[in-house]
Parts: sequence; C-alpha cells; structure tokens
Amino acid sequence: MTSSVERTASRLARFGDDNAGLGFAYLLVVDNDTSSIFDLPRSGSVVIGRAPEVELRVQHASVSRRHATIRIDDGVVRIADLGSHNGTRVNGESVSNARMLASGDVATVGDVVLVVHFSTPAVVARSTYPEAGWRRRLAEELVRAITFHRSLAVAVIHGASAAQIAELAGALRLIDVVGANEDGLALVLMPEVNRDQARDMLSRALADIPTARAGLAVCPADACDADTILLAARTAARSAAPGQLAEPAETATRIELGDRTVLVADPAMVRLFALLERLAASELPVLISGETGVGKENAAYAVHHWSKRTGPFIPVNCAAIGPDSLVDSELFGHEKGAFTGATQAKAGLFEAATGGTVFFDEVDALPLATQAKLLRALEVKKIARLGESRDRPIDVRFVAATNRRLDAEIAAGKFRQDLYFRLSAAPVVLPPLRDRRCEIPLLARAFLAEACTRAGRPPMTITPAAMQLLLTYGWEGNVRELKSAMELAMVTAPDDRIEPTDLPAKLSDVDPSPAVVAEVPADPVDPRASFRPLADELRDLEKRRMAEALAASDGVRTRAAALIGMPIRTFTLKVKQYAL
Repeated sequence: MTSSVERTASRLARFGDDNAGLGFAYLLVVDNDTSSIFDLPRSGSVVIGRAPEVELRVQHASVSRRHATIRIDDGVVRIADLGSHNGTRVNGESVSNARMLASGDVATVGDVVLVVHFSTPAVVARSTYPEAGWRRRLAEELVRAITFHRSLAVAVIHGASAAQIAELAGALRLIDVVGANEDGLALVLMPEVNRDQARDMLSRALADIPTARAGLAVCPADACDADTILLAARTAARSAAPGQLAEPAETATRIELGDRTVLVADPAMVRLFALLERLAASELPVLISGETGVGKENAAYAVHHWSKRTGPFIPVNCAAIGPDSLVDSELFGHEKGAFTGATQAKAGLFEAATGGTVFFDEVDALPLATQAKLLRALEVKKIARLGESRDRPIDVRFVAATNRRLDAEIAAGKFRQDLYFRLSAAPVVLPPLRDRRCEIPLLARAFLAEACTRAGRPPMTITPAAMQLLLTYGWEGNVRELKSAMELAMVTAPDDRIEPTDLPAKLSDVDPSPAVVAEVPADPVDPRASFRPLADELRDLEKRRMAEALAASDGVRTRAAALIGMPIRTFTLKVKQYAL
C-alpha cells in the first residue's frame, strides 16, 4: 500500500522531474485595459508585436511591429528584444541579448505586461553554479525534504557582486548550494535548516554586504515545489530594504475594499488587481473569467469599490434565480397584474442598483430571451418592467463573470454572440489557485485566523506536515475550497495545532484498499526474493500490531495506543494512513 508521504512525494515529482521538460506553459498578457492567456509551444519561437504575421499580436501603440521574440529550446524559455523602439524588460531590467525566463517572471514589451507561468519547472543542463544546475539541486532537495519530513530554506539576494557571491559561498556550510542567475542575483539553497536557523545564517553571511536585499522562503511552511519557493523568495527580496532580509508573509499585499479584504502575493494577481483599479475609472462593462471559487466576486467588487459610483453593489447569481419569468421579474421588475400572483408593482434589481453596480455571476446561465433584454439594457441604458409599455432609464455599471468558455457556449447556441461582444469590452482572467501556490500558506493562515476569531477560539498554527498537504493538493474548488478546509480544521482540531488528520480526508489521498497478503508460491523460488526493504517490513509489522491493539480495545484508540506504547496523536495519524 502506498503511504501518504510517498503519494505526496510523487505529486512533487511533477515539479521536479528532470525529464519532464517544460510541460504546460503560458503567458498572462495584460494589454492596457484587458488581460488574456497565450499558450506557449513546447518548442520553437513566438514573435511578439503589432504586425499581422506575428504569433502573439498586441495592438498597443508602445509595441513595435516586431518587438521581441520568445524561444523555447530543450525546456528553456528565453526572451530577446528585436531592436524595438521602446525596449523589452524582465523584472524591471532592460533586455537586449536573449535571457532565460523563470515561472513568475514579469516581462514588459513596450507598455504591455507578460507574466510567465510554467506548470512544471524547466530543469535542464547539468551545471553546478549557473541557475539551471542550481535549480536541479533544489528540485532534488525538495523531494528529499518532503519524503523524510525535513525542512530547507531558499534565499534570493539582490545587490551582491560576483566577488561577494563567491565570498558568500565560503561563509556558508559545505552542504549549502550557492548559484547565480543571469540577473546577477545570488541563489542560496540551505538544506536541513528551519526558518530561525536560516535567518541567523544569512544575517551573518550578509553582514559585510550592506547594500544587499535578501528574501527567504522555507519548505514546507511557504512552498513545496521549486518554482513557488523560488518565486516567494525572489518576491520577498524585491520588497526588502537594503541590508535587510524579508519573508513572504511580510510582502503580501492586503487590499482593503470597504468591509472586504483581499490578500494577494502572486505577481499575476498583483498585476490583475492593478488592472481592475484602472478599469474602475471607466464605465466599460467588465467580463471576469475563471474557475469556480477563484475569487471572481471579489474582483467584481473591487471594480465597484474603486469606481466613482455611490450606489449599491448588487450581486446576481444567474443560475439560482429560477424560471425565465422570475428572472425577468427580478432583473427588470413588473407592474401589477403582469402575471399571476403579481398583486402589486415591484422595481427590479436594475432600478434598485441606481448609481451602483450589478454583478452577474454565472452570466452564461441566463435564458436566451433574457440575454436579449440585457443586451438592450447595456446598449440604450433603458429597461421596461414586465407588463409595462414605457421605458425607464437606468444608471448602473455592468460586471459579469463566468466559469465557462463563452466561445464554446456561443457555438452551442447557448449564449448570444452580440451580448458576449458587449460584455467583454474589458475581459479579465483570474488564474486558479494551483497556479499561484505562493498564496496558499498566506490564505490558509488568514482563513484559519478568521475562523478562530468568529468561534472565539485562541489562535492556532498549521504544522509543517499539514502545510505540506495544503501545498500539494490540487484545489479544484480554488480559494473557496481552501477556506472551507481551514474552517473544518478549526472545528476538528483538539488543540491549537492543525495536523494532517484535522484536514479533509481527500487532501491526504490515502489508498483505502486493504493490505495485500502474500501467498506462498507453489513452485520453488530463489530464496533471495523473500528479502524486502527493512522499512517495508517494519511498516507491515506496525500496521498489524495497531490492528490487533484496536481489536483488543474494542476500537477505543486511546486504549489501543497505550497497549503498544504509541503517542495518541501519532496513533491517530497512522490509523488514517493505514486505513484501519
């Protein structure tokens, strides 16, 4: 049977497999008041510019006809400027010759922003000191740390010269690995250290480099894969003051939206909320796309909050309103006698939202007839109540959201193309939580603190083993699912520490099948075949003795743990691992 530790390690192999190549990669393109996704090929080149023949065409005036090129070779992604008028930058630094990109890097061509994302790290080359070799060592050490429940730290240092980086390597332990990337940043890998030890080691090593700015991230508290832990450390370093060391928790951005607070740390999310703030100043309809639970309502509320509108923000769940007649009545209102049961006139949501914003969540669920009326309301800013012949002017901002591909819905005849064109004047795409893993620890701790406050419970902490599960889970329900998981953990935890057993069972991914009993073979076999790794035999013995203790104690875990001298917390965790 596969243990949860082994399954977690296999998940991480997705991030660290040297033979996996680039995997799925894309650019988040933020062009003036719009954002979109551009998928990168596994190999080849992509030219960026305004010319009709280029692969990634952008219309911004600051972009040259053939502005820059991105080339993918053997899992390595590089960007180069093509002699453009306004230049190309990566993380704020000008680019002339081809330079390598890492997941989370922010490139700008003219005034257009490209945020790079890899679903798996591009680990290539077999060098020791350049970034590619350093990243290989990082991937290997991460798998080892997760498998054996060890910790490690990663630091990124700005402002150190090549000579100072060499001196830094001499000041650290022999087990530590120091590298440098093409930006001149120092990359430090420190296995077998916790956060406090890493801070102390770096502080002493950086004492002679007063201009250096350092960022520190720790596995598993901050991240469990190479791209995320490096991104967290690099982001922290950018925000650190000269001579100081910063950590991810210190660099997260808390966006206050009235009575709502949104926590962002991933570069893509920081850029997207900056885009939403710019869009808020206009009256353009905004279409927000993203998976369920990704935070589309918070994004819509941000547009309303940052706008000059003084009216209310009214969310409408289009999938939950009900029959077609009820949809029209709720949105547009009705007159007395308009239909059976309409005993008096009623104003609809459009009139109630005067001076404010109406947010259509799951807009694709609106009936086609209602879509036609909504299109007219968008175009002429007038509506007619059911049973009424005259038009009423309305003053509302329209924001819509969907978790579906509207182009597919249009092709299937379920959504009006003309309405799509009207709603998508300013499209915004929110990435899923699994593509911004550096935010998972921050959000998990924030949700746990909120749940404790509501329940009147003292503050709680998340153990490294529990954080490991949170960071390696797929989160199909995104932020909403993470919040529910932390609220459940707060209720089920017996003390002030969140352990893996306190989290939803699906996060552990434990194989529920019973142990396979080996049969004695009928034919003679090589006696050496009876040998197995000692760890496997000990695990089988432990499982058998735990099962016997549970049977002898009528299933009472505290008594069963006492019978075999095992701590009750360890016993409870292993009961789940072994599916007893």
